[in-house]
Amino acid sequence: MPVRAAGAESGTGIPKSLSETMEELEHTCPQPRLTLTSPAPFADETSCQCQAPHEKLTIAQARLGTPVDRPVRVYADGIFDLFHAGHARALMQAKTLFPNSYLLVGVCSDDLTHKFKGFTVMNETERYEALRHCRYVDEVIRDAPWTLTPEFLEKHKIDFVAHDDIPYSSAGSDDVYKHIKEAGMFVPTQRTEGISTSDIITRIVRDYDVYARRNLQRGYTAKELNVSFISEKKYRFQNQVDKMKEKVKNVEEKSKEFVYKVEEKSHDLIQKWEEKSREFIGNFLELFGPDGAWKQMFQERSGRMLQAFSPRQSPNSSPTRGRSPSRSPSPPWVINKTSPPSSPKAASASLSSTSEGDEDEK
Repeated sequence: MPVRAAGAESGTGIPKSLSETMEELEHTCPQPRLTLTSPAPFADETSCQCQAPHEKLTIAQARLGTPVDRPVRVYADGIFDLFHAGHARALMQAKTLFPNSYLLVGVCSDDLTHKFKGFTVMNETERYEALRHCRYVDEVIRDAPWTLTPEFLEKHKIDFVAHDDIPYSSAGSDDVYKHIKEAGMFVPTQRTEGISTSDIITRIVRDYDVYARRNLQRGYTAKELNVSFISEKKYRFQNQVDKMKEKVKNVEEKSKEFVYKVEEKSHDLIQKWEEKSREFIGNFLELFGPDGAWKQMFQERSGRMLQAFSPRQSPNSSPTRGRSPSRSPSPPWVINKTSPPSSPKAASASLSSTSEGDEDEK
């Protein structure tokens, strides 16, 4: 960087010293964080000491990526109580407004906040630390002013202010960002619907009894929770009732599980019994049914027995061993049943004739 001797004159005849040659100085503005291994610094620890002129930019120029030798310094401020996703999303929008931006976040102190807005849940130190650990933040300004002044903007070399476009009425003004908008330095961001610090506090107030009982159960005292003696006893009694309900619920669930297992096993047992019954009935019918194996076996055995009791007759050509082929002898005690005797005389005659016939055969 060329340095002219003191007393040297410029083209206009005005002496030019080292402090007066600002146009020849390079920008030494802090650059955006490239790594996220440490929290963002505080402004009073590493303030912008750049001596180069900080020319005024338009939004169009900044969106084109100019100037190329320094980042566009964007400022966003707020209370950031109970830091939540809506806060982080607004800071993300502010960080990504321009291709090369350096995001400064101003956090108001407890005194200013309690004076103009109301009591906070988190104190200022907790809120500072929450912002330092947001990935989109490059620098945190503690004890930020409620209304932005030209001196504050000049001190931190702020190019643009990012905030949602809804008029913010406070400190006797209808819109604390009105003069920023008129100067062309205001860039709007979008609010995230459904989430805000007020919404979270409303949930806590609505379910106050639940949270008080929970914290009592976790070991907090009634004094720490700012509850009366009677309320403490009531909450502890309700906790005991809830424990009993939980035990009953667990017993009911275990009973249902046991019943379900018994029903499942009973169903399996019945199903197996039905399968075995069908198998037994099928085997029984196969053995003892109308066309079963037992009937066939019985028929075969009965046929064999009939053959054993009534064997087949000899053929007609076989010899008769001295018997007359014309008639077969009959035992003497056999009475001719074809013509029964009509009288005793006839019966005696037949007997005599039978005896004579036998004598003749002898």
